[in-house]
Amino acid sequence: MTDEILGKTLATRDDLKRMGITLSNTTLLRLEARGRFPRRVRIGGTTVAWLMSELSDWLTERDQERARTHYADY
Repeated sequence: MTDEILGKTLATRDDLKRMGITLSNTTLLRLEARGRFPRRVRIGGTTVAWLMSELSDWLTERDQERARTHYADY
C-alpha cells in the first residue's frame, strides 16, 4: 500500500495496478529511461515505489494526449 515519507506519498507496484497501469517491469524501465514515465524511487533491496504526484501528472498528460489524438475514422 502507499507510504507517507517526508510529505511525499509513494505508490507501490500494487498501487500502479489498482490505478490501471498494468505495464510490465521491462516496459516501465524503458519508458523511465526515455523520460516517458516517472522514475522509480528505490526503497531498499529490490523494493521500489513511485511518487504519487508524478503518477497523477503522468495520467493527466495521457488524458490530454487522448483528447488531442484521433485514432481511427468510424
